[in-house]
Amino acid sequence: MSTLKKIGVVGAGNMGSGIAQKIAQSNLDVILVDTSEECVQRGLTNIKNMLQEGVARKIITPEGMAAVLGRVKGSISLKDLADADLVVEAIFEDMEVKKKLFADLDGICMPGCILGTNTSSFLIDDLAEAISRPDRFVGLHFFYHPAKNRLLEIIPGKQTSPETLAISHSFSNIISKTAIRVADAPGFAVNRFFVPWLNEAVRILESGGADIPTIEAAAKKALRIGMGPFELMNVTGPPITYHSAISLAAKLGPFYAPAARLKALIDANQKWDLAGTPQEAAFDQVSDRLIGVVFYVAVKMLEENVAGMADIDIGAKVGLRWALGPFELMNKLGIDKSYQMVSDLCKLYDDITMPAALTDQYQKKQAWDLKYVYLTIDGPLAVITINRPEAMNALNPTVVNQLEQAVDAAEANAQVAAIVLQGAGKAFVAGADISFFVKNIKNDRVDDIVAFATHGQKVLNKLDDSKKRVIVKLDGLSLGGGSELALAADIIVATPNGSLGFPETGIGIFPGLGGTHRTAWYLGRELARYLVLTGQVLDAKSAQDIGLVEYLCSPAEIDAKIRELATAGEVVTKSNRGPVTLPPKFARIKELFSDANLDKMLTGQGLDPGDEVAAKLVKGISFKAPLAVQKVVQVIDEGMKLPDLKPRLQLELDNLQYIFSTADALEGLSTVGRKKPSFVGK
Repeated sequence: MSTLKKIGVVGAGNMGSGIAQKIAQSNLDVILVDTSEECVQRGLTNIKNMLQEGVARKIITPEGMAAVLGRVKGSISLKDLADADLVVEAIFEDMEVKKKLFADLDGICMPGCILGTNTSSFLIDDLAEAISRPDRFVGLHFFYHPAKNRLLEIIPGKQTSPETLAISHSFSNIISKTAIRVADAPGFAVNRFFVPWLNEAVRILESGGADIPTIEAAAKKALRIGMGPFELMNVTGPPITYHSAISLAAKLGPFYAPAARLKALIDANQKWDLAGTPQEAAFDQVSDRLIGVVFYVAVKMLEENVAGMADIDIGAKVGLRWALGPFELMNKLGIDKSYQMVSDLCKLYDDITMPAALTDQYQKKQAWDLKYVYLTIDGPLAVITINRPEAMNALNPTVVNQLEQAVDAAEANAQVAAIVLQGAGKAFVAGADISFFVKNIKNDRVDDIVAFATHGQKVLNKLDDSKKRVIVKLDGLSLGGGSELALAADIIVATPNGSLGFPETGIGIFPGLGGTHRTAWYLGRELARYLVLTGQVLDAKSAQDIGLVEYLCSPAEIDAKIRELATAGEVVTKSNRGPVTLPPKFARIKELFSDANLDKMLTGQGLDPGDEVAAKLVKGISFKAPLAVQKVVQVIDEGMKLPDLKPRLQLELDNLQYIFSTADALEGLSTVGRKKPSFVGK
């Protein structure tokens, strides 16, 4: 598979400059091309201004900003793209202008170059007619603002090659996007339901069903979003909704046509007036109609094979930042209620009827079968993907059940030599689902938490015991349960984006899926104490330095490295690695967490006042829950007396009932992401 080194973006407007910025932030060289020097400079200024905002918010350093800008070059000549590996078109939506551009690029770019379009209105196959390499053509639909919004729709045409698709997905991973696979259909996936949702809000308004503030408030409450449909149209510009609806209606029928009042607003060059007091009595009626539109379109897309349930839901959650995707929301409201909402909608419009798939679910009285873990067999590789990117792939009982099913299927497949675990989006796995813990503690169901951890350990032990080589692709954040899952593998292959940490004592608990003892088994009790007591999140290089990560490589190289390791003979794994020579920093840390110094680290007493390293670590531990700190030290120390790993892991489980029953556990878990917890030691 080709390696992406140089990327071109044609069109230096808001979308094009944002795409170029994201590419440059991902350590790739990019050329931003437009028709005039003025346009190019405007695009480069947009990038600089966005980065300066990041510096002001301390998201990026001034040095980092300079490095990103250094990777972006402006040009007014398409010939500068002759040696590009991938070119993304991001110009205005005009079919003939786009075709002319692609014909020009086809003649300029090297034969292996992939040409991608960011179109939101036109079919990929229609645009591919302009070039002689339709196998190297693909839709890459970014969402505004492309430097921030993590969603990317990847749309193959009829002739798009498997290699082009594979490179497109690799490109998405490199630039930290969450990709969904979408068929070449009108509106693709997200706009197919989002535009009708916006348009239906206008129809409700013009029919007298509710006023703007009521529709806004009802929509925000129903979907748990920050902006309602009218405010969103004001932000993006009402003409975008109008022209998108025109495009959808031309291919899909009158139901998708823009509301008359939307056209009137645009003709008057106005925006929606959001002022007024919401009328709560109308909330249910308004939200049922708005959500009914989403349900109708989502099920139609499923029937037409535009996208799968998971990708449609991810599109809503990642691209639009809805709390739940359409199919998740149908399951939450119930199939009976969802069916009735769509039935009521169909009565309003002559050209739509109840989707057969929804009728089938309604008659069977069954919720949609939603998948969060996917198994793909790729030659000797069984690739297991945890696919909850909007929740950073957090583990809950459903995910663990599906993970076990995938592991069992991979184990049973004789052609599989290696099992590869990866997470979708920017995280590997960011721990367990905190809301699951909080809900069960409040309902006095700590037993359910212990059962979840017990099952989780069972699944991780299957990976530990597997005769196949188990490899973790660590190309993002890993915390708590995610780090524990990673440690159950034979090999962790990481990129610089990868990280590992055990933050549990900072939220009132301690690791329950092996974090206390797999760390001690591989690193010794001193470094296990350090990781669990401080909650320090290690970058990939530091994790490699202490022996948690076996291989470190770039995002562009990681897939090839994993494939190599899957079938190679003798490779370094956790079980055969041998002693690790610690860098001085970690050798000192190991000394500080030895038996001789542990009491000093826990109390802060008896340390050299000038020892800044020790003082910083002691301060970090002082913010942790005291009962969790006390108990985890005991669990590690008692476990080290046992001869094997399995009984040590059981010891961890045996103490979960105690720790999750403490007031500090509820305080720590309930305050995550909201405020600093106030631990009381009970």
